[in-house]
Amino acid sequence: MAQSTGPKKIKCAVFISGTGTNLKSLIQFSKKKNSPISINLIISDNSKAKGLKFGKIYKISNKVFNYKNKIIAEKKMISEIKNKNIKFICLAGFMKILSKKFIRNFDGKILNIHPSLLPKYKGLNTHQRAISNGEKYSGCTVHFVNSKLDSGKIILQKKIKISKRDTAKSLAKKILAQEHKLYPKAIRKVFNL
Repeated sequence: MAQSTGPKKIKCAVFISGTGTNLKSLIQFSKKKNSPISINLIISDNSKAKGLKFGKIYKISNKVFNYKNKIIAEKKMISEIKNKNIKFICLAGFMKILSKKFIRNFDGKILNIHPSLLPKYKGLNTHQRAISNGEKYSGCTVHFVNSKLDSGKIILQKKIKISKRDTAKSLAKKILAQEHKLYPKAIRKVFNL
């Protein structure tokens, strides 16, 4: 008798622009037996993104798209995603803003992680802005992506205390460690696990 391999995992693409530390934690999460996703594609807008090395390490195919022409890049991305039968997208430090048209193609199937307690500090330089404004707390948020920047429905948040000694760099490091835990939890929540 054939052994059952448990529920089929949902094919997922991860979009990165940089070091890919969230990508790495998502890959490790996807390898767990009870994870709802498998990562089948890594997409980047930056051929020098350090995170692309995880594609090699974990034997996951990766594609770099030149964003000089966003319309062409997104068309190619959509066809790559559909060819690979990807059903779910995780943005993990992807520094390009996806068009409404792209988002509509995968409505309700794109997650992003953002290094602040949304709706506060959308966009960039979140840590410095939180410190400059004398915030006592910051943190990270996993949310659905919609056509407004960092405005989709919030799935989970993690609050971090800002200490008097924190710099943007030290706060970023503290928050990143929490992001690695929060993203997998949020994915489980999306799939009701």
